[in-house]
Amino acid sequence: MSLIYLSVGSNIDASRNIKSALDSLEQQFGPLLISSVYESKALGFQGKNFLNLAVALESHLPINQTLNVLKKIEDLQKRDRSAPKFSDRTMDIDMLCVDDLKGNFDGISLPRAEILENAFVLLPLAEIAPDCIHPCTGLTFSNHWQVFNKDLQSLWKVDFVWRGKQISFR
Repeated sequence: MSLIYLSVGSNIDASRNIKSALDSLEQQFGPLLISSVYESKALGFQGKNFLNLAVALESHLPINQTLNVLKKIEDLQKRDRSAPKFSDRTMDIDMLCVDDLKGNFDGISLPRAEILENAFVLLPLAEIAPDCIHPCTGLTFSNHWQVFNKDLQSLWKVDFVWRGKQISFR
């Protein structure tokens, strides 16, 4: 079993799409560890605000098969793969880390560079895995969040309910 951290985000019917993606992730992989949900402005383009969160799960599948499952979940949310990289998204699920692997695996670079570049990735990840060590830097995710330049990107917690349980509070 591998411990996998994901970034999940949407800015098109975001609440509904995230709830549906969480349902699919739990159905495919079992119990999930879920961060608070954060809202942030779109980066790199003019668009609606995004909702983002981090999810930890365990998978017995190889990385390429896990990626295929994640893409199918995105497709269930009508992800438009022909859209420009920086554009509105019904669903975006990025594999951030798999155990302590580092390097290229099945076409994906692990750990993902976005962990250290984007507040909407790092803060939720630091929330659910504060003591987890970044495989390349040797620092914890909470250490990285402490030194992150928070003036570059603003984000804020939002109230979010999934399956009748409030998982995020303002």
